[in-house]
Amino acid sequence: EPVAQKALQTAHKFGGWVFLQNIHLTPSWTSGYLQKELDKISEGAHSEFRLYLSADPSPAMPVSILQQSVKLTNEPPEGLRANLVRAWASFQDDFFENCNKQAELRGIVFALSFFHAVVIERKKFGAQGWNRGYPFNSGDLVNSAHVCFNYLENNQKIPWDDLRYMFGEIMYGGHITDDWDRRLCGNYLLTFIKEELIEGMDLFPSFPTPPSGTNCQGVMQYIDEVMPTESPVAFGLHPNAEINFCLDQAESLFRNIMELQPRSASSGDGMSLQDKAKMVLDDITDKMPENFNMIEILEKVEDRSPYTNVFLQEIERMNALLDIMNRSLAELDLGLKGDLTISPAMETLMQCLSEDRMPEVWEKKAYPSLRPLASWFNNMTMRHKQLQEWTTDLVLPKVTWLSGLFNPQSFLTAVMQTTARRSDWPLDKTVIQTDVTKKAVEDIAAPSRDGAFVCGMLLEGARWDEKAGAGTLEDSRPKELFGQMPVILIKAVTVDKAELRDVYLCPVYKTQKRGPTFVFTAGLRTKANPTKWVLAGVALLM
Repeated sequence: EPVAQKALQTAHKFGGWVFLQNIHLTPSWTSGYLQKELDKISEGAHSEFRLYLSADPSPAMPVSILQQSVKLTNEPPEGLRANLVRAWASFQDDFFENCNKQAELRGIVFALSFFHAVVIERKKFGAQGWNRGYPFNSGDLVNSAHVCFNYLENNQKIPWDDLRYMFGEIMYGGHITDDWDRRLCGNYLLTFIKEELIEGMDLFPSFPTPPSGTNCQGVMQYIDEVMPTESPVAFGLHPNAEINFCLDQAESLFRNIMELQPRSASSGDGMSLQDKAKMVLDDITDKMPENFNMIEILEKVEDRSPYTNVFLQEIERMNALLDIMNRSLAELDLGLKGDLTISPAMETLMQCLSEDRMPEVWEKKAYPSLRPLASWFNNMTMRHKQLQEWTTDLVLPKVTWLSGLFNPQSFLTAVMQTTARRSDWPLDKTVIQTDVTKKAVEDIAAPSRDGAFVCGMLLEGARWDEKAGAGTLEDSRPKELFGQMPVILIKAVTVDKAELRDVYLCPVYKTQKRGPTFVFTAGLRTKANPTKWVLAGVALLM
């Protein structure tokens, strides 16, 4: 910062160009010193003084700086073809001609360019594409190409493993922070960067690599003439992913339209915002379940098993959520009647009730959920019902609705603790194993002796075929975005006995947004190569 300040003052007085990069990384300095300097920058400035700023999009960027600047943006184009063309345009013929293995370098760099286009454009599919957003850029591609050039020059045989490691763990992997995204990146490289590339292969159906020896201009023409119309299949995804993409776009559009509506206006049926909020408030209050009496429940508990501890913790969390809901609704009711002054918190709650949105004050005590308020409330009452049923006899249910727990990880830990104690295993050498049954909830007669039966999970990106032997992963049916899973037996085994052969290690998440809502890894049987399901973004959702 002192260096930037000195350069700015010197150029302002004596003339010169100053380029301050990545000012979004210093929000306090940018919104403090820099903003004040720019407000008076024209006063006494040298005629040759110019100031250039670069930054990523950031909500912390001062509006006055944006208003005073001539703004230029540099974003990747939309579409797989456009991204591939832009990626390949980074290279010229002389780059390849300087290499002793010119044909091999052209083939690998073209596959790298396609890989670069795929990882950039895949983000449009949301969480099914990438769990998190990453700033992949053309510098990653160019640097990877130069690394490839050096490896080919210094090795008689092409070191495929070394190249994949450099690209996937350092060049592109340096951006990646999520382990499942890192696995996805590695599987893309296993698919594109391999021995078959030299002889020519399909990067995706109906799109083979260009003929060996084609120059850069010829490759551009080849892309324009041969590359098929873009579809989710080009990314390894099921065609249904396009439906999710369109739904997300539509939802974003309508959300923006809602935010642009005047807050004081009446709704289409003539009801004011206050009337609508009052109607929803009364409906929720009438259906609100009662708090659990922890003292009575604890008196009934005789054996504090791991499962008992889990359900007691769940009841405490449910009581905390019900307390904040009852208190905030009671305050708003008094405010609407005129007995209390409407505070900003009450106004926010009223707005959420009228728009069927989850209030932020409730979210802090609740579980991760993307449901609108009405659906969320029904879901909450079902969770309360499961806990209520448990309090009658205080034993493990025949089938536990795992999705209905605030902290499902604690239930999985209880399964491991119970098995480890019974079998005298060290807990740190114990892992969770999942066996998908062919039974529905009503078909289970008693709790499992080997672990616990659970239900409530949905499969996204594929479907579960119960008719295929013991069951296996298969492609989704058209327009079927989610598939209901049958009852799953969760049990604990020692690390050396965990089944990994013909198994897809499927991440389980609490919501469709994935990312930080990860719960555990479920092993699902598959006849196809697990790479297929990794590229398809297959996951279980709770």
